[in-house]
Amino acid sequence: MKAHTSGLIHVTVAAIAWGTGGPVAAVLYRDGGLGPLAVSFWRFALGALLLAALHPLLRRAAHRPGAAPYGGGVAAAPGNLRAAGARPRLRRAALGVLAMGAGLGVSQAAYFAAVEAAGVAFATVVTLGVSPVAVALGAAGWLGEGLGRRDVIALALAGAGLLLLSGEAAGGPDPAAGVLLALVSGVAYAGVTLLSRAAGPGGDPLGSAMYGFAAAGAFVLPAALAEGALPLGGAGAWAWLLFLGAVPTALAYTLYFTGLTRVRAATAAVVALGEPVVAALIAVAALGERLTLALIAGSAVLGCAVLILTGARR
Repeated sequence: MKAHTSGLIHVTVAAIAWGTGGPVAAVLYRDGGLGPLAVSFWRFALGALLLAALHPLLRRAAHRPGAAPYGGGVAAAPGNLRAAGARPRLRRAALGVLAMGAGLGVSQAAYFAAVEAAGVAFATVVTLGVSPVAVALGAAGWLGEGLGRRDVIALALAGAGLLLLSGEAAGGPDPAAGVLLALVSGVAYAGVTLLSRAAGPGGDPLGSAMYGFAAAGAFVLPAALAEGALPLGGAGAWAWLLFLGAVPTALAYTLYFTGLTRVRAATAAVVALGEPVVAALIAVAALGERLTLALIAGSAVLGCAVLILTGARR
């Protein structure tokens, strides 16, 4: 399988896995007595613990004779660099992990604050709309990835698709603050994407995600404690938290960071916009929400954007 095709599959599966996160979070808000910052903390903490358990096993499997190596992420795992005695590389890896953790933490915290200020739909549209634009511009200026006419068309279609999916304007108490916070969230997430893409194929996606989640969890912990960090729903709430840490966090981000080593950053950012489509379909199937014309049209427009970018010159 070609590297580009493999990368697209990784990013697509990551978007599908991410799409399960919103509906699960909605269940936790309703039945688990948790707020958004507490859910974010558990998402990062459990994701980091799961990857810490899996990381040694997967690294051993990757080093077996004939095994295909995996790569990508902010940098090689700090533990590997320490063993090699490469202090400058260890310092760069540690800084990269801290930057990723801060980016993930800021993105989550700013997004949830934007939801409170301007409403879910509007905050989601602004956050997801600005992220691929910031990634495309950053990749062109920092990583030297070209930004052609097809990229511009695809980004415009992606924005239109997200607007259709939202179906409504800002509805919170402070729309102006909501816009600012959503912009911060989108740019912070774009920074995470660019950091991972900049490392190229020589890094360790599992290690990068694991340390990044730990840093992000530490970043949001004080706010989560103030909000109330322990779930009230018993075993059911913990089961949903474990799913949140495993599927839309540990699995999704590892696949996304690995895919970033094989496709352009702008392509990955737009393909990942399949997340709100998946979330909306789950909401229709499992949470009783209505299947609207806006959902169908928005999904179709986003699909066109993905097809344009995945067919673009690499």
